[in-house]
Order: sequence, then C-alpha cells, then structure tokens
Amino acid sequence: MPATVRLIDDVRPEESDHDFLPGMRRAWLMPWYDLTARLRGVHRLYRRTVEIAGITAGQHVLDVGCGTGNLSREVLRATPDAVVTGLDPDGDSLRRAARKLRRRRSGDVTLIRGFAHRLPVPDASQDHVVSSLALHHVPLAEKQQLAAELVRVLRPGGLVTIADFAGDHAGDHAAGHGRGHRHGGEGHQPGHGPGSTAYDADNADGGIEKLLTAAGLEDARALERMPLLGDSVVFVQARRA
Repeated sequence: MPATVRLIDDVRPEESDHDFLPGMRRAWLMPWYDLTARLRGVHRLYRRTVEIAGITAGQHVLDVGCGTGNLSREVLRATPDAVVTGLDPDGDSLRRAARKLRRRRSGDVTLIRGFAHRLPVPDASQDHVVSSLALHHVPLAEKQQLAAELVRVLRPGGLVTIADFAGDHAGDHAAGHGRGHRHGGEGHQPGHGPGSTAYDADNADGGIEKLLTAAGLEDARALERMPLLGDSVVFVQARRA
C-alpha cells in the first residue's frame, strides 16, 4: 500500500511576505538539491540524525525545515510506523518531498508549508522533533521563537535532535549550504533577500545548546561531530522535562 502523504498550506496572510533562505540559497537551484546532496554524501547525515534520535514505532515526529523530505524519508526507512510531520516554508520543495515519499510502500506523512517560529502542531503532541541543516538558515530571533515552540509541542520526556553546522569554521558549503557573509543572526543587513546570508555563526561556542537550554529544555548537549562539505556538523540533543 502506498504511503499516505498530505500537503497543507499553513502560511497566514500576515506571513505571506516572510523571507526564508532556500536549501540551495536560491530558489532556482532547488531542482538540483537532491542530486547535489547525494553526490556530496549528505545522506549519511540524515542516517546519523535518525540513529541518534532513536525513534520507535508509532511515535510522532516533527521534521523542522524538511525541505525535499530526505530526513523524513530516513525516519520512515528506519521506523516505518512513525507518524511524521514535515515543516518547510518552500512550497516547491514540499511538492518534491511529497512525490518522493509517495513512492514508499508505507508511511503516514503530513507536509506543511509554514515557518519555524510557529510550529503547526498541538501542544505536547510530538515524541521527537528533528532537524538537519536548517537552523543556520534562520535568524537568531526566530531561532529563539522556535526553541520556545519546541517546549510547547514536545511531550514530557520528548527529545529534539538537531544536526547543523557548528559555526566555527570559515569557508563555503556545497549543496547550497554556503555561509555567504559570516555574522551572528541579527546582523542580517536590510535589503538582503533570501539566499544572501546564513546564520550559522549563531551556532558557534555551543550556541545550539545555549539556545535550547534558555528555552527551558533539559540536558542540552552536543553528542558528536561529523565532517561534511568541508566543514563540521554538530549533533545536539535536548529533552523536555
């Protein structure tokens, strides 16, 4: 039986002009995202994120910044009975994700167009929140809103597992994850549209752990690192009390 995949647009009228940074930094490059990611070995990051998360059958999982669905697909490959919700602001990427996920023989997936500062799931509804290579696309103020939302949507004992660039190395990333101009979140300059800058400097010096701890999550810690795209990715996990 084919996977059940639903597509929902949850962008409110007041959010319609909200900027976002596409996975390839420019929307016209996104049709090549999956091919580029495959050639550059990004899929091992998705596999390791799922291994660290430790998702079990029947659990509800929210994939923040799901893009074209690679991490969501890896969740279902490891745990076919998981109930997965993917969130991304890029409607074209979500449609690619839907086509990809519908080729699976099983699975229950809802793909929602929306933003990380307002997670479109009920309070205490998720066993896990996962995210890969998305946080560095988000300005600091929205990261803080996301962290508060994680506390709201996770069930007691629920886990968040984030894989993102560590923010402490210079250089460009392939597969669209280049830094552009390095600075910390709020340094985004007026007039710079999506694709002009990235916010990975916020992650330096334990920035992800500090972000999650400040929001009220417990035991936030970096578990390991992985070299990727000429840089370093850190895997951070935290728990809701």
